[in-house]
Amino acid sequence: MTARRTDEAYRSSTPLELFFDLCFVAAVAQAAAHLHHDLSAGHLGHAVGNYLWVFFAIWWAWGNFTWFASAYDNDDDAYRLLTMVQIAGALTLAAGVPRAFESGDYLVVTVGYVILRLAMVTQWLRAAGADPERRTTALRYAVGYALVQAGWVARLAFDQPAYLYAGLAVAVGELLVPIWAERARVTTFHPEHITERFGLFTMIVLGEAVLAATTAVQTAADARDGLDVDLLVLAGSGLLLVLSLWWLYFDRTTQRMLRSMRTTIIWGYGHYLVFASTAAIGAGLAVAADALTGHAHLTHPQQGLAVGIPLAAWIAAVRWLRVGPPLRGPAVAAPPVAAVLVLAAARTSAAVPLMAVITATLAVVTTWAVRRTD
Repeated sequence: MTARRTDEAYRSSTPLELFFDLCFVAAVAQAAAHLHHDLSAGHLGHAVGNYLWVFFAIWWAWGNFTWFASAYDNDDDAYRLLTMVQIAGALTLAAGVPRAFESGDYLVVTVGYVILRLAMVTQWLRAAGADPERRTTALRYAVGYALVQAGWVARLAFDQPAYLYAGLAVAVGELLVPIWAERARVTTFHPEHITERFGLFTMIVLGEAVLAATTAVQTAADARDGLDVDLLVLAGSGLLLVLSLWWLYFDRTTQRMLRSMRTTIIWGYGHYLVFASTAAIGAGLAVAADALTGHAHLTHPQQGLAVGIPLAAWIAAVRWLRVGPPLRGPAVAAPPVAAVLVLAAARTSAAVPLMAVITATLAVVTTWAVRRTD
């Protein structure tokens, strides 16, 4: 398991990586569905708090595998089997999401993480034995992840509020492990491969948002005995919004922030906001569909903010991470202005259509500015 080269030509995702991503869809779908139902029931604090915790677990487990695979994927039998063990852990994590939302019981989620981590630590130990130049880095990853996993298990013994504080402490420990490990010697991740991997997961989460919104519109249509103008406007607006998000993220994605470890860490960690807000937008669109049938126990501003807050966060995160081509001139102000307008539109009676138009306009302005400088 020697380190792969950072300049490999035509480095792309493997079938096993794509299979790994698809298995994580189950966890994303569970988190988004429970966010949708809790928001519609009016349990705002409960919904947001549990969603952020659950999605942190999903994002971090996926990211651990992705960065390791970029540097050390040798596709031998042991690597494949250990990856399949991680898939089993991901599915276990997904199975624990309902209990985590409904009763705050993270036992099954933690068991899923134990399975994931045992395989991940084993992979890092294999890398430590095969890559003498980066042995210290690999051992730091193995030791760090083993310790933080022990922290997650120990957290189960606490009651509130110590349970929450322990979780925050261990989450910070999770984020510090790569920073500490990479200080010894940087792993040989492949910038183009990482960009493709994050782009593919973004596309998968966008697809989950489309599925959640489509299912909610279908349910609303059944409840209202067919489509009407309100549902057609919502469906069309949701589609325009998702298409605009795709355009903004994938319009000439570059690796500008993957040129140093500091900016790479920012780029990778910042994608938590991109992934989580993308799935949350789908949940918000589902809440808007519930509102048309009277099943959402929220005020009009709250219904709009269910889409507006994650959408504004998505726009800000994508521009902050410099995903896509660089902007120059007046177009630089377009993303922050759009984020503010989205939050303002959330308080109107036509929140989703207005937000879709704002996001589509942002895509047009960004595209025009980039093509003009080519």
